[in-house]
Amino acid sequence: MNASDWITRSVSRLRPGSDAAEVKKPAVPEAKPKPAPKAAATVGPRPLAERLEATLRRHGEALAPRALRRALTELQAVVDSSVSEVEAGRRAHAVVKWYAGRELDERRDVWLLMSERFAPDLQKVSSARDRHGAAMGTPDEAQAEVHLRRALVSPRARLLQRFAIDPDGMRFLVDLRAELLPHLKGDRRLLPLDAELEHLFSTWFDVAFLDLRRISWDSPASLIEKLIQYEAVHDIKSWADVKNRLDSDRRCYGFFHPRLPNTPLIFVEVALVDHISEGIVPLLDEAAAPVKHDRATTAIFYSISNTQNGLRGVSFGDSLIKRVVEELQKEMPRLKIFATLSPVPGFRGWLTKNAGSLLERLDEKRATELGRVIGSLPPTAERVLAAAEEASALDAKSPVRQLLMNAAAEYLGRATAEGKPVDPVARFHLGNGARVERLNWAGDPSPKGLKQSYGLMVNYLYDLKRLDKHRALLAQGKVAVSGEVDDLFLKG
Repeated sequence: MNASDWITRSVSRLRPGSDAAEVKKPAVPEAKPKPAPKAAATVGPRPLAERLEATLRRHGEALAPRALRRALTELQAVVDSSVSEVEAGRRAHAVVKWYAGRELDERRDVWLLMSERFAPDLQKVSSARDRHGAAMGTPDEAQAEVHLRRALVSPRARLLQRFAIDPDGMRFLVDLRAELLPHLKGDRRLLPLDAELEHLFSTWFDVAFLDLRRISWDSPASLIEKLIQYEAVHDIKSWADVKNRLDSDRRCYGFFHPRLPNTPLIFVEVALVDHISEGIVPLLDEAAAPVKHDRATTAIFYSISNTQNGLRGVSFGDSLIKRVVEELQKEMPRLKIFATLSPVPGFRGWLTKNAGSLLERLDEKRATELGRVIGSLPPTAERVLAAAEEASALDAKSPVRQLLMNAAAEYLGRATAEGKPVDPVARFHLGNGARVERLNWAGDPSPKGLKQSYGLMVNYLYDLKRLDKHRALLAQGKVAVSGEVDDLFLKG
């Protein structure tokens, strides 16, 4: 038997399922196999520095050490101060193309490289901070501040700025942050990169650099398709639906950035009517006759949608409304009232947690009336919430409906966290200086409206002469409300 045959036969004896592997059981009991060693305590991911020095990739790591080092080299080449901006943009473009073909875990490795390997020089920052502290109150203070500011500028910022040179670079960075955001809680090492992007975006997307454009039925089809895609408040169901929203008694405006010319960053839909609207159904009715320009006295902002998740934290919604009001006033001087018809997205969740405390504030008469209707004396939060599920069938005299209106007023007018309204839509409009004007029962009877707020909607009024007053009130932790809403607050 030659060596090759011997190796083949020996291996076959060890191969599961082969005939040669079958052996008779020993006459004596086999010794119990030793227990497998206990798994080591869960170990976190290897530090990036250790991975860059390693030879082999460990289980659970995306890029192999060699690929990780190459990615770092390519990023360093982009930020290299010895090359021109044109060459840096070319190198950045090559990285963008390579990145596009990577899986999510591999992209996370790139984020880590950007976050950790392009941080400010801590020694320089510490030295500049000490110098600035020593110069306070002296003629050298201004120069020391300049020195400190320069030390705080990270290579990471320069890296991201050079990515923006490429025509597709801004889209790359916005999309990168959109993909990054959901991972921040699970990996705090990524926070510096996120903070750097948000800081740069707040400058690059300042309203001074944005174009306000009206979107109409005559706009390119690709742009109208984006309205359908990004509408976040009231879904657009068809081309007939979107055509209705762009009709003669409607307006739609969006903010655009020169580097993202065909995508609105945020857009607002406006209905031109002769009264403050109580419900969304008439506004979206495709068969309704349009209101003539000379009769429109009221502009209703009924949908505001952000389109770029990567720009979270960059605020331009308040500026959009102000600019749109200016445009509408120029076109139609008869418009005197500017209000919203807004959803109340957090109401159901808030009521679920607070129904019990609201019931405790009812006087005996109301508690008894409510208890008789829901079959529980005294009324319980569980029974009230169950009855509220039939909100669409409750008439105006229903104690359950009355309680829901009271609760919504409390939620919008009094429920705050750190001095700000807990409802995200309220926080936006009240922060812009609007006031809670009116609650509308069954304002949105759609499944989404019922799920969010039992169908309730709210009007926020933009009284152009009192915006600053309302903002000042909110800064004191108080919400501006109309007399009608104030009357809905539970007393006691």
